[in-house]
Amino acid sequence: MGLVLLVRHGQASFGADDYDVLSEAGVEQSRLLGRALAAQGVEPAALVHGDLSRQRDTAVAMVEGGGWSVTPEPDAGWTEFDHVGLVARAAAGRDLSDRRAFQQVFEEATARWSGGRHDAEYDEPWPAFLRRTREALDRVFAGEGTTVAITSGGPIAVLCARLVDPRDARARLWTSFNTVTVNTSVTRVIEGPTGRRLLSFNEHSHLPRELVTYR
Repeated sequence: MGLVLLVRHGQASFGADDYDVLSEAGVEQSRLLGRALAAQGVEPAALVHGDLSRQRDTAVAMVEGGGWSVTPEPDAGWTEFDHVGLVARAAAGRDLSDRRAFQQVFEEATARWSGGRHDAEYDEPWPAFLRRTREALDRVFAGEGTTVAITSGGPIAVLCARLVDPRDARARLWTSFNTVTVNTSVTRVIEGPTGRRLLSFNEHSHLPRELVTYR
């Protein structure tokens, strides 16, 4: 039986010139997760991450916290979708410095993207995103032992949605998963004789209350 731990990256730098940098809290979240997993006896056979800096740096801090000897390896399949481009398209001059305003525009933009009527407008249409994330999950399950994949809320949410309802090509459940995924939370997926199953979602008991963040 294979086991994959899907980890959302640590808190990024919302409102900064470069969002794709872990905040101090994000680094600490990542170290705490590595330490907690090591205490549970988790020793990854492989650890992969997407191409974004916040994903890579989460992996590095987790390895430091866990005291693991595994070397993080990049896999572009785990990179987040272009949420910056989607939001910019939908913003229409609105002020996005407030987190609530940003979240509203983010949800509008991603609903349009995943809705199925505007695929030609996007560099990575929704079906391509589905295919990319599914193939990334296939690759990690091809290995032996436990694999940790550091990614973002989008890939985690869409994979969970497809595992819960594989018949839904547009994965309408994905928004529900995406909006509640905590930074450095762990989602466990197992593969056995009957296929792949979602074992747990959004575990974050390693975080004290003041370090629970969503963006």
